Amino acid sequence: MKRSINIWQGIDKISILLFLVLVIMGWFNIYAAVYNEDHKGIFDLSQRYGKQFIWILASLVLAVFIVIIDTRFYFFFAWLIYGGLIFLLMLVLILGKDINGARSWFEFGQVSFQPSEFAKFGTALVLADFLNKRRHELTKLKVIIPSAAIILLPAILTALQPDLGSTVVFFSFFVVLYREGMSPFIFVSGLLMLVLFFFTLLINDIYLEIGIIVIAFLLTWLVTRKWKVFVTGLGIFLFISGALYVLDHFVINSLGNKLVILLSLILSGIAFAYYIYQKKAISVLIIYLFLLGSIIYIDSVDYGYSHLLKPHQRERVEIMLGFKSDPHGTGYNVNQSMISIGSGGMTGKGYLQGTQTKFKFVPAQSTDFIFCTIGEEWGFLGSVTVVGLYLFLLLRLIMLAERQRSVFSRIYGYGVVSILFTHFFINIGMAIGLVPVIGIPLPFLSYGGSSLWGFTILLFIFLRLDASRTEYLV
Repeated sequence: MKRSINIWQGIDKISILLFLVLVIMGWFNIYAAVYNEDHKGIFDLSQRYGKQFIWILASLVLAVFIVIIDTRFYFFFAWLIYGGLIFLLMLVLILGKDINGARSWFEFGQVSFQPSEFAKFGTALVLADFLNKRRHELTKLKVIIPSAAIILLPAILTALQPDLGSTVVFFSFFVVLYREGMSPFIFVSGLLMLVLFFFTLLINDIYLEIGIIVIAFLLTWLVTRKWKVFVTGLGIFLFISGALYVLDHFVINSLGNKLVILLSLILSGIAFAYYIYQKKAISVLIIYLFLLGSIIYIDSVDYGYSHLLKPHQRERVEIMLGFKSDPHGTGYNVNQSMISIGSGGMTGKGYLQGTQTKFKFVPAQSTDFIFCTIGEEWGFLGSVTVVGLYLFLLLRLIMLAERQRSVFSRIYGYGVVSILFTHFFINIGMAIGLVPVIGIPLPFLSYGGSSLWGFTILLFIFLRLDASRTEYLV
């Protein structure tokens, strides 16, 4: 059913105002971050602030173009857009320019293009289109698996570049799946995996695995309330693990303690399977599967951390967790960023008066660490203002998403919120030392054409859909 409406009248003015405020603030802070005495003009195209002005103008034209396009375009061409962007993600691995060890960019003369920034809105569109037809079936694997594949395909291609920051952002789409009916069991499992990841880095693997086994046995007793089951299960596990340990220690001598534990759990599960089948003890089976999955996950995290992450990435994680201090090496960026933000005090040093900024103590201060410029020159009050603007925008977008009559628009809206929040949280977290440095821009504020255009497209497609919320009731 179609209703004739005035798009310009229906579009959300508050969101546009917040967008413009953030973009203009970003432009002025980029000017402050890379201020050059020999190029004082803010429109100087030879400097980053001049180039950003061009990106801003182009993004405004792009926004207008997005708004005047019929909403059916996004419904009908979602998969084509997604497919084209997936192709670019594959192509950049072959033809992309290698910058700082990552092949993430196409370079055309003075212009660079980063496909992963645009793949985010393409993934949001396709996820919205797929779930629009299958949202009531998100408890079934035949829907969960394709949904996860839609998310993981661009994430994996981005990880191969490698671009860890953008890869993490794609995982925020799982929040959308949870909002649309995915089992809390799966969502909580994902959160537990995140917690277990950090515990794996903080605690010796053997002690952590033993601790999880003890918790699993206690949970089994709490669920069954049968001492016989508890003692039998524990006895089987101790007997098998003891036998394997002795066999490995005196005969094989090649398994190692972690493999002994894993094999003991597998063999114990086989030995205890009869009880689970006979008593239909589904809760005991779930606990066992969680236990086995946790042990495998701990071992895989340990392997991945040691063999897949690059040395500088491991160092960043270790510095964040406090394992080591390297203020003049890997930890230099974060250390200087926190000094810069802290030196701003309550009200800041004043615009263009930041000494940390002027003398370029913080690398990437116009891109990944733009927030440190705000903290130094605008102080605590300025930083809180910026954070407040982002939170206001996110809350506004959640409100818009909830008022959608179209399921497609609501799902896409939550995709927008998830991406923006992840960028916002990680970028500011990097600047103040709460999360590892993984190279991720602050939406609308950081320097860069690809990121600004990507975020603009992402946001204004949703605002266009919202403006037409009563036009197409699908």
